Amino acid sequence: MNINPIGFAAAFATFVGAWMGHVTVRKVERETVRLWIPICAALLFGTGFGVFSFLTPSLILSAASGILAVTFLWDALEFIRQQNRIKNGHAPANPNNLRHVKILAEYPEATTFDWLDRDPRGSRYSTAELASMKEDAK
Repeated sequence: MNINPIGFAAAFATFVGAWMGHVTVRKVERETVRLWIPICAALLFGTGFGVFSFLTPSLILSAASGILAVTFLWDALEFIRQQNRIKNGHAPANPNNLRHVKILAEYPEATTFDWLDRDPRGSRYSTAELASMKEDAK
């Protein structure tokens, strides 16, 4: 019986890539004033992993690096989408970041309130309750 480790390597690369991408995009977007720098870095890493996945003779490394390539390329897009979430008030702005200060001044929906930092209760919140939580945070 032959054991094929490609599926496990692909699953592991997918898990690590998705976890790393989600955490990194939120953290880096929150702290970075010039967003084009991490966007270019993600594009560079994505392209590098993509080229490596085409050139390596190992199927395991090819699968894992191909998955990481697509993850990094998607993260470059997610930096822009995260900034739009902040503009719409769906993600908290960082009042210590000059770019976010500008967003807070220009977009009335932008807020520093973190919608994820609340006690879950198992049922939906009404619009009035959500507005009250947002006001209490100010």
